[in-house]
Amino acid sequence: MRQAGRHFLQIPGPSSVPDRILKAIGQQTIDHRGPDFAEVGQKALEGMKSIFKTKQHVFIFPSSGTGGWEAALVNTLSPGDRVVMFETGHFASMWSKMARKIGFEPEVIEGDWRGGAEPDRIEARLREDVAHEIKAVCVVHNETSTGSVSPIAEIRSAIDAAGHPALLMVDSISGLASIDVRFDEWGVDVCVSGSQKGLMLPPGLSFNAVSARALEYSKAVTTPRSYWDWQDMVGPNGTGYFPYTPATNLLYGLNEAIDMLHEEGLDNVFARHARHGAATRTAVQTWGLEVLCARQGQESDVLTAVVVPEGHSADAFRATTLKHYDISLGNGLSKLADKVFRIGHLGDFNDLMLMATLSGVEMGLAKAGIPHQSGGAQAAMECLKGTGG
Repeated sequence: MRQAGRHFLQIPGPSSVPDRILKAIGQQTIDHRGPDFAEVGQKALEGMKSIFKTKQHVFIFPSSGTGGWEAALVNTLSPGDRVVMFETGHFASMWSKMARKIGFEPEVIEGDWRGGAEPDRIEARLREDVAHEIKAVCVVHNETSTGSVSPIAEIRSAIDAAGHPALLMVDSISGLASIDVRFDEWGVDVCVSGSQKGLMLPPGLSFNAVSARALEYSKAVTTPRSYWDWQDMVGPNGTGYFPYTPATNLLYGLNEAIDMLHEEGLDNVFARHARHGAATRTAVQTWGLEVLCARQGQESDVLTAVVVPEGHSADAFRATTLKHYDISLGNGLSKLADKVFRIGHLGDFNDLMLMATLSGVEMGLAKAGIPHQSGGAQAAMECLKGTGG
């Protein structure tokens, strides 16, 4: 049976695509080697530098964020190289599994999945590595599976304090364009991102922001690569082109997204996400439920992972909420399966959309018989009223 009204896609990405971007993507495809394409390509490549806050290269691949992970690894590491990876959640774990499959030697620092990567533990491990066998440190900026944020600037400081030459590689697939990323200022060497989160596009583009040091490293590493090779991108990118067929229509959408982000102002975008994150956590606390991220100050403003009471099924709750209120919520991943649900509050999203989302969650809690206190949506509204639009 058809359900009237719009569907609420409140997973932590892909996020809903604004009409402006859909319209841009719907333009006719042009010759990607013709003179008109150069303007499209250059705008996208230069525009993404402003989003990453860098003057360094940003490479754009037709792929999901997983492809961006692989590009970061194969351009900076040789077979058998050791890399420290901090396990903040499902996606950090998946990145380390990829590294092992390719032929690297990931050393995983285990976390409790309740917060971000811990700089002191990274520093301690690097201090032990007096022979500098560790070639890189990989961390997830915004861990989409848990709703926690890693302090990237502090991790850079920890690496420097250890006097270690390891590259700093960061996954900000779900962080970029929703929470602040300062590639140059934070001393990041490689930052991976994707199109389907804060950039408000459909899935299909991944990004590598790359420091001069990392780009120089890529000339000497011996891992076989072709599609992902940064060195093949440098020359064509200089004039707005790509070494193979780019995702032309997604680049149209990307350029529109960059314009929209700058029209609002990046600081305003981050402030909006912060307000929505705070209001959502207020709702969860009022319901008497638990926010999965347990470290104050590391809670994500992109999504909120909510723990359901023991003996209850998060997936059954999600199914009930989808059936009765036409809202999609994120599921728990790997060891969090059926234990949490995730509320996405990212992208092209405003106060009224958040209130509708939280109202749907609260009605779903009641319909599914999840023990809770009422009034969470009301508390979130009071929070929003108090902080202004």
